[in-house]
Amino acid sequence: MATWSAPGKVFLFGEHAVVYGKHGVAMAIRPRVYVTVRKARRMSEVKSPYLEECFRQMGVQGSLYIRSQLPSSSGLGSSAAVTVATLSAINDEFGLSHSREEISTIAYEIEKKVQRGRASPTDTYVSSFGGLILMGASSKRRLPPPGLPLVIGNTGISHNTARMVEMVADFKRTHPEIVVPLLDAIEGTTKRALHSLNNPRELGWLMNVNHSLLEALGVGHPVLARLVLAARAAGAFGAKLTGAGGGGCMVALCPSRLRSRVAGAIKACDASPLITTIDTEGTRKEKDV
Repeated sequence: MATWSAPGKVFLFGEHAVVYGKHGVAMAIRPRVYVTVRKARRMSEVKSPYLEECFRQMGVQGSLYIRSQLPSSSGLGSSAAVTVATLSAINDEFGLSHSREEISTIAYEIEKKVQRGRASPTDTYVSSFGGLILMGASSKRRLPPPGLPLVIGNTGISHNTARMVEMVADFKRTHPEIVVPLLDAIEGTTKRALHSLNNPRELGWLMNVNHSLLEALGVGHPVLARLVLAARAAGAFGAKLTGAGGGGCMVALCPSRLRSRVAGAIKACDASPLITTIDTEGTRKEKDV
């Protein structure tokens, strides 16, 4: 029996743009998914296509138990975290000797297959390695981990990542003169943010700009907009949707002293707040449960 965990993530900058090879910044966060795998003669029933693919790709059969601190379909990388943790636990339990880099790559291939080819490698890489990551078309670079006090607001409205990505692809196909400049501008906020990681006020303003650009892409939601505005009014430096959009979660960058106030403003909007910060470990082995 082997138990491994992997963290969720938030996109600080660049979601949707990364699908088209542009730069984005994502950060692993403290909530985790825990997966226990045990060898078995017969495969246990799994209803998730991600889990089915994990066992198929690794060529083994087994049983598993999952405990998650991450809401599903919320933009916090829950599918990537469960995929990375499951692959890591299978790798350990069956002595397959895959490296962390290989686990990340296999996890991305699984996400890409399940999401019909439109997945970004960001979620699985961040979940595997933790920290603050700059993602590019063919490169990944760890950034110095700044102390970023974050408050996440979960709308409770589930979304389908593949569907949202496909919607943007359709928009780009029919109106490239609108969408291409928007994607370029989103990457512009990412590049500017790299010079502002130690300036939370500037970073927050850039998050606000990124949010507006994502809304222009059509991936916003009225409840997300309400939470973003409530967080800003409560004193957040900036706030934006995170992930595919169309529901799910938003994230606010706050002064440390105002985190509880911002969380209260999100709760007052009938959403679920979560105060968190960076996770620097990535996937890790846990004591068996």
